[in-house]
Amino acid sequence: MKTAIIFKTKHGTTEKVAYMLAKALSADGSEIRVIDLAKTRQPHLVSYERIIIGGSIHVGKIQREIRTFCDKHTDALCAKKLGLYICCMETDEIKRQKEFEDAFSEKLKKHASAKGIMGGEFLLEKMNFIERLVVRKIAHTKESVFDIDTQAVKKFISEIN
Repeated sequence: MKTAIIFKTKHGTTEKVAYMLAKALSADGSEIRVIDLAKTRQPHLVSYERIIIGGSIHVGKIQREIRTFCDKHTDALCAKKLGLYICCMETDEIKRQKEFEDAFSEKLKKHASAKGIMGGEFLLEKMNFIERLVVRKIAHTKESVFDIDTQAVKKFISEIN
């Protein structure tokens, strides 16, 4: 199955998850293309049977580019097998679920066969001064934190297949 994994990342975690998904999905011989919206603003969706969209949550919101892309291509996305995921560091399950709910439109969430909250990372070495200050204050950490949820990734893969 020809699949596009379309993502936007700020510090690289969403990209890591995109490539984890690509590796797992290509094991069955599927043709996978990983597309960074920062480099390819208008990917052509016509030739793909399955599309996965991923973005990261910062201050409770998904990146504007992901939201704009989804809004612009809602009809085309709803004509394909669809998966949606976010990367976030929120630990409260209710807040995590709200962040996912707020990230994508109702129409896309209803259509998606796979939905995932993949955990995240605080990569202090990739953050600017203000971001590091905020993370240190809110998350009470002075070191980078790696918390990608591999179980959520596996569940997502089984749902999208």
